[in-house]
Amino acid sequence: MEKVDLDKYELTGRLGIGADYEVRLGKDRETGKQVAIKRPVPQAISRDQHQSIEDRTEKILQAFQDIGQSTDLVSPIVGYTEKGMHDEFFGDDLGKEYQVIVEERATGIPLLGDMMSKFKGVPIGAGQNLFTLFPLVQPTEMQAHPIQNQLLDLEEIYLEAGYIVLDLRPQNIYYQPGSGKIVVIDTGALVRLGDEPLRGRAPFDINDVCLEILKFYTTADEPPVHTTGYRDPKGIRPIINLDEELQEMTRNLEKCPPKVIAAGTNIIDKIRTREYQGYAPFRADLAAYLEGMKERNEGLDNYSEMNQAWQDAALWLKEDYWRRFLFDPDSELAGYWSR
Repeated sequence: MEKVDLDKYELTGRLGIGADYEVRLGKDRETGKQVAIKRPVPQAISRDQHQSIEDRTEKILQAFQDIGQSTDLVSPIVGYTEKGMHDEFFGDDLGKEYQVIVEERATGIPLLGDMMSKFKGVPIGAGQNLFTLFPLVQPTEMQAHPIQNQLLDLEEIYLEAGYIVLDLRPQNIYYQPGSGKIVVIDTGALVRLGDEPLRGRAPFDINDVCLEILKFYTTADEPPVHTTGYRDPKGIRPIINLDEELQEMTRNLEKCPPKVIAAGTNIIDKIRTREYQGYAPFRADLAAYLEGMKERNEGLDNYSEMNQAWQDAALWLKEDYWRRFLFDPDSELAGYWSR
């Protein structure tokens, strides 16, 4: 990772825009290698309201320098710019200084597409629903619960260095359905254990990570019987109040079989009492909960109808929106169609 001159790159398209960053597609003028060029959202820059995003950028760079280079679960950062005005490169007239990050382009699809595309009819929640919440179809050789387990693998790496990574929501995860591999594209919500907490709340610890994984990557809902149930993301709002989140999860479990209720309640109670001191116990508890959910789903009377809805929804990934990522649906999904 090094300081770079943006003139080294040519902008070739737009990958998406989120709450904090706009991401453009580019290529190295010399090598032709594709990159993702990330800057604060232009609206925030133009209003001079991007300092918090700049602070996040600094955390992303520091985290990658300290830890991220040691794992292939984090999108490699090629370089970054000095803080400055980049209007000429981006072709706009914002007139404010900011930093830009250049990353290797992540392989796969985002588990959550960009919100602007939702208004164009894109089923932006397809990845989250198909591969984490309702993984009804999976290649036989793939490990169970690959996304949840790799997120925990990443957290264990950061924990060894004294950190936890928060805000690992689906929009920050790219997934390769064929191999089951993930790449995290944003580790900016980094917390050093022992840091002074925000006023009015307890210090963050690994139980906050466990809650995020439970919230964003599991559900007590039964699988959809129509493709419409796969279109929109679920539960992606940020966690504001821990007790309210846990109460909602407890209510959602009420319609489940006793075995699932027991497994889910076990996790919820441990998070509430801050019992998890390492990720191994949570990993085991989560596996028991997810396996119980899988058994519940497969025993439903209309499971074959649900399975067909899954396969029909997966066909969306052949549409142009998803092909603009480094993703070939025909090869990536070949192991799913044969089942």
